[in-house]
Amino acid sequence: MKAPTFLCVAASLPIVLSATNRNKPNIVFILCDDMGYGDLACYGQKYINTPNIDNLAKEGMRFTQAYSGSPVSAPSRASLMTGQHTGHCEIRGNKEYWSGNIQYGDNTDFAISGQHPLDLDHVVLPEILKDHGYTTAQFGKWAGGYEGSVSTPDKRGIDEFFGYICQFQAHLYYPNFLNRYSKMKGDTCVVRETLSQNIMFPMFGKNYFKRQQYSADIIHQKALEWIDRQNAGQPFYALLTYTLPHAELAQPHDSILKYYQEQFVEDKTFKGSSGSRYNSVTHTHAQFAAMITRLDTYVGEIIMKLKEKGLDGNTIIIFSSDNGPHEEGGADPSFFNRDGLLRGLKRQTYEGGIRVPFIVKWPGKIKANTTNNLPIAFWDIMPTFCDILGLKNYEEKYSNKNKDTDYFDGVSFLPSLLGKNKKQKKHDFLYWEFNETNQVAVRKGDWKLISKSGKCYLYNLANDIHEDNDLSIQHPEIVNQLVDITHKQHTPNQIFHVTMPGQKK
Repeated sequence: MKAPTFLCVAASLPIVLSATNRNKPNIVFILCDDMGYGDLACYGQKYINTPNIDNLAKEGMRFTQAYSGSPVSAPSRASLMTGQHTGHCEIRGNKEYWSGNIQYGDNTDFAISGQHPLDLDHVVLPEILKDHGYTTAQFGKWAGGYEGSVSTPDKRGIDEFFGYICQFQAHLYYPNFLNRYSKMKGDTCVVRETLSQNIMFPMFGKNYFKRQQYSADIIHQKALEWIDRQNAGQPFYALLTYTLPHAELAQPHDSILKYYQEQFVEDKTFKGSSGSRYNSVTHTHAQFAAMITRLDTYVGEIIMKLKEKGLDGNTIIIFSSDNGPHEEGGADPSFFNRDGLLRGLKRQTYEGGIRVPFIVKWPGKIKANTTNNLPIAFWDIMPTFCDILGLKNYEEKYSNKNKDTDYFDGVSFLPSLLGKNKKQKKHDFLYWEFNETNQVAVRKGDWKLISKSGKCYLYNLANDIHEDNDLSIQHPEIVNQLVDITHKQHTPNQIFHVTMPGQKK
């Protein structure tokens, strides 16, 4: 590996541990990329083996009405980080930034790339956890600010980061480089690690597959190494934002892939196209299935590492996906029935684009092999974690009182996790907006409104989970009620514009 380039800046003072800190649960949040609601066997998948994740569901709680923050990656992760829905949070789409080369210090020179930054004035989840004694790490995709922006991992409460700062780069599994932000010898060091074996071969074409350093494996191994350094003396939070099974469809030609090539004999080929971000690939069904089983293997290894360290008994493990399934790079959602009974894919606010698998295991706290039908969303994660920490006044403590738009939208679902359903507060409604497809959606009870470029469609999820029957003409009073919610929940954003219901595009 080529010597990395880096920038060191002063680090914060170390946290003095207390007995209270040592009793706090560790948290491992595994967030995969573009996995549909029906991609796991425990959610009805018939063709793909996911024994480790299925076992996680048997040992914990499986949610059937969990929603991502958005139908695409960056805003969905922003919702998780901020406790805000996309009518309030700063990031509402996959906007990307590119620039020419810049200087970091005296000897570092490279181009900036990445997504729109998280709002620096709004607290994010790892900052709260750091404030309460946790050591923090993230491995995988960041998508919370471009390189050199006001919102990179080292500036947002994360002690150790390894992976992709720019999610656009994560479309290729054999990249030229990965990013690292890490505390070393008391300093915070920003590092772009070049994968020297990979740059010997082009990013596109046949020779691309001679690259040996598979990014998903590298990121996973770094996560295992970090967990191996943890101990029972200080609580830790690890957000593992694995890129699998996001396109492209590419991976080592090992036993996992060979197994599915034997299962799907009459398979398809993706030929790519001029200007495509994806390389051509054969055996697309086998490739996709193997990527999910590979992810399942990673999950099993994380669980085994926690057990090996004696940390599993005091660790909360969460598994979910950032949005619904994709159909890019040769992926074939209809073949796998990836969205189960749900209509819609990634980039759509139909249930298939935003309803995701969500599993939580907490030994001794969550009753094993339970199913929960409570509607929850990514913006509920922050208040739930604060509730676990015993922090009841997080909104008052962390809100920016000088900023009128500094909302928190989540509801803690800790009572539901602990089986105290009578104490569980429920949402009055759930809200999404997504500017790239110009859609707005709100769910209230079983009623679901979707607005496309200002035109409204109404569905009753109680008897139309596939959202086939538009009832907007039959129930104008329900439409008006939900439209009123959308206008109250939307705050203007200079970067991400959307046509609200009743407005002209």
